[in-house]
Amino acid sequence: MTGKAEQNVVIVGGGFAGFQVAKQLSKKLDAKRYNLILINSRSYAISLPATSRSWKKTSFVKLDKLYANGNGETKVGVVTSVEAQPGVPGGAVVLATGERISYAVLILATGSKWTGPCDIPENEADFAKANHVVIVGGGAVGIVLTNYTTQTKKVTIVHGARSERDWRKRLHVRGVQFMFNEYIDNIPEAGVVGVSTRSGKHISDADLVVSARGGRPNTDYVTSLGEDALNGHGFVKIKPTMQLLNHPSIFALGDIIDWTEQKQIGKLMWHVPVIVTNVVSFLNGVTPTKKYTGAPEMIVITNGRKGGMGYFGFFGGFTLGDWFAWLVKSRDFMVSHFRKDLGY
Repeated sequence: MTGKAEQNVVIVGGGFAGFQVAKQLSKKLDAKRYNLILINSRSYAISLPATSRSWKKTSFVKLDKLYANGNGETKVGVVTSVEAQPGVPGGAVVLATGERISYAVLILATGSKWTGPCDIPENEADFAKANHVVIVGGGAVGIVLTNYTTQTKKVTIVHGARSERDWRKRLHVRGVQFMFNEYIDNIPEAGVVGVSTRSGKHISDADLVVSARGGRPNTDYVTSLGEDALNGHGFVKIKPTMQLLNHPSIFALGDIIDWTEQKQIGKLMWHVPVIVTNVVSFLNGVTPTKKYTGAPEMIVITNGRKGGMGYFGFFGGFTLGDWFAWLVKSRDFMVSHFRKDLGY
C-alpha cells in the first residue's frame, strides 16, 4: 500500500475504540509525514447495542467521514497476523488476502467476538416467528436482547447467578420470566423445540434459544507476536502506557486489553486520550509517559424503550432509575450521538 507519506500509522478495528482513535489522530498527525490507515472487516461501524431494536439503517454507519480534513483512510480487510520483532520499532500487518502493510505505529482495537444474535449478521426473522424465546445469560447483553421481544411472546432468561431482585421486578412487568442458578450448555439447532438445563430441568416449548453470554477478546491474530503477548484468557498484555510489553510501537485499547475492569464502551473516555497522547509522543521520538490507571465502573442497561437502570461507581457508588435510563439511552440507544461521532 502506498501513499504520499513514507510511514503508516495503522489502526486495526473500526468499532467504537478504533474509530475514535482514528478520528482524534487525524486531527494531530501531519499528513505529509504519516498515512493514517484504519483497517476494518467492514466499510462501516456498528452500534451493536442499537441492533437489538433492528435499527440497521441508522446503527450501521460508513467509516468515510470521520477523518479531520480527510486526513486518513479506511481499508476493508481482515488482519491475520502481525510481523514484529521484540524491542524493535515498526513492523507490518498481514491481511487475509496476503497483502502486507508496514507500520511505524500499530494500534490494536479489535474488540470482542460474540455468539448468538450479537454476532452480526443475525437472523432477525427468528425472533419474529418464535413463541417462547429463551435467553441464555442474564447479564447486560441478555437484558438488552429482551428488546427484540414483544408483550405477545413468552420470554425466559436462564441465568447462572442468584436472583437480582431489582432487575427481576422491572423485567417481570414486561412479562419476562427467570430461571436462576441454572445453565444451558448446548444451544439447540434451528428448528429444534425444547431445551434442558444442566440440572435436568426441561423447557418443552422453547422454540428459540439464543446465547447472551459475554464476548471474548478478538485477538487470535495477536498470537503471531508470541505466547507472551496474550494472557491465558486471550487479552493483550499492556503497560500502563497502553503499549504492548515487548513491542513499544504497538498499542492496544478497548475490550481486548488485560486490565481488571468491566469491558464497556464508557471506558474509552479514559482509554482514547492515553493512546492518542502516547502515540504522538512516540512518533516524535519522545518516550510515552501518559498512564492509564483505570476508570470508574458505570453502566446503563435498558429495559424496553422507556425504562432501565444506571449504576455509577462515583462517590461510593449509586444507581439511577427509569427516567435517567430513558433520557440517556433507552429512547434511541444513543444512535444519534454515534452517527454524529462518525460525521453523519
